[in-house]
Amino acid sequence: EREQRWGIGGVVYRNIRNVTGLVGKSIDAPLAAISKALASQPDSISTQALLAALNGVLGDHLVLRDNPLAIPIHFRREGIILNDKQLSEVINKSNGKLLIMVHGLCMNDLQWRREGHDHGAELAKESGMEAIYLHYNTGRHISDNGKQFAELLESLVSLTDKKLEINILAHSMGGLVSRSAFHVAENSGHKWPELLKKLVFLGTPHHGAPLEKAGNWIDLILGVHPYTVPLARLVRVRSSGITDLRYGNVQELDWYTIDRFEFSGDQRLHLPLPNMVQCFAVATSAKESTNYPLGDGLVRIKSALGQHQDPSFDLCIPDTHKWVGTNINHMQLLSDPKIYQVLKIWFEIE
Repeated sequence: EREQRWGIGGVVYRNIRNVTGLVGKSIDAPLAAISKALASQPDSISTQALLAALNGVLGDHLVLRDNPLAIPIHFRREGIILNDKQLSEVINKSNGKLLIMVHGLCMNDLQWRREGHDHGAELAKESGMEAIYLHYNTGRHISDNGKQFAELLESLVSLTDKKLEINILAHSMGGLVSRSAFHVAENSGHKWPELLKKLVFLGTPHHGAPLEKAGNWIDLILGVHPYTVPLARLVRVRSSGITDLRYGNVQELDWYTIDRFEFSGDQRLHLPLPNMVQCFAVATSAKESTNYPLGDGLVRIKSALGQHQDPSFDLCIPDTHKWVGTNINHMQLLSDPKIYQVLKIWFEIE
């Protein structure tokens, strides 16, 4: 249970009409205390995890107030931002084959490593691909992160004349951000969509997450860390990223004219998966049975597989590109050995 609490964000939810009006100046003091704590050990794994969790819960508020705690979007490796020269070196080592890792809500790129295992690092080691990790503020709207991710990928491919092959492995919200990025890139005439070969989703809530819909997704991210206890007492708030997960918003038009704190029903526009890209999906049940209504504890199996009762919203992922497991919760998607074996098959690693 504890790992699920740390994996995805929020506090006790209420229908709040104005995030900024709610938090106002009352949040500045605890944020200042957190800033001081982060400054003392900015590069520690626990500090980075705290910062990622804070951004998942309040990231949109941090951006709105130009707060330095807001995470900027970057490509990283081992927690270090990669500049253009370093990215060019990665491309040269890769023989043109890149694996882009996209983390989920309230997480960061370092948290792909769990129980000593990192899907990206292991796949890279066995395939010759080079892994690059996206790091982003998960409290912002998915469509905003998608736009910036698309721009980062376009900048990446412009660093070389070499023919590239791009693959994306995305966990949870990261899958929605990746879909959003592809949509933006196609409409913007970017080059990189033509280079995308495979897009693999791990527990992505394509059609939303039930606990967000119910309005009672209780998470103790803020309450279990001494520096964030004051925030847990002062605010009850859902970031834009969290409310996007209610139905799986991918495009700006999915949320732009809607009060995100009102449960007004699914009003998304239809957005199919990329037509020329091989798409794969892993879905799991946290229990022995695949009929467990909460799926992996956060995302239902049908949502993770892109299945929908309305055929126009069904993502039509081929059966051979789906895998369903049991006794694997949302966070264990990052380390389960059975899932890794499935990934090896999908990435054609012998």
